Amino acid sequence: MITIDKKTQIENKKFQFALKRLMDIILSLIGIIILSPIYLIIIIAIKIDSKGGTIFRQIRVGKDGENFTIYKFRTMIVQAESKRKLEINPEDLENFVFQSRSDSRVTKVGNFLRRSSLDEIPQLFNVLFGNMSLVGPRPEIPEVVKYYPESYHQRLLVLPGITGLAQISGRGEIELGKTVAYDLNYIKDFSVILDIKIILLTVVSVFKKDGAF
Repeated sequence: MITIDKKTQIENKKFQFALKRLMDIILSLIGIIILSPIYLIIIIAIKIDSKGGTIFRQIRVGKDGENFTIYKFRTMIVQAESKRKLEINPEDLENFVFQSRSDSRVTKVGNFLRRSSLDEIPQLFNVLFGNMSLVGPRPEIPEVVKYYPESYHQRLLVLPGITGLAQISGRGEIELGKTVAYDLNYIKDFSVILDIKIILLTVVSVFKKDGAF
């Protein structure tokens, strides 16, 4: 597992991170404006398909271990969280996979939104608000973070992202240990150019629907 020197890898790249934040603000604003008609269509589709609200809110762990509320379009039945059986083995955390291909709680519209990754676009507001970035480690739920070994906490050194190296390498299918490895490589090699490359590869991955469910 990679060990990251915070001073060397992050503090010495303050200018790069400042550019990253500027890019996040500009692109998230553009995305929100351009996608606004799609937001409306999705909201109507969710309302027709199932009872309940259209936006799903969940607590996730962000930069420096700070909790924040993440936004997604609702893809599951109402009160799906109460029906979740999250099985976590702290002794085998590296093989933990959060999502399942056969989740009966997912609605018909929700299945389409997940496969197309359209359920994620409300997170552009998270990016605009500053608790997420376009690119970075995916934000984890507190129930999993509490079992993190010390090395895994390194992925909390930067803002979590909508997409990242792990997402273009397997999206929902890869184990936590591999995801963390991708995330730490991203932090170690971070640059704005790398972010742009990941964003472009994400577009390709979304259209191919690799690992999406």
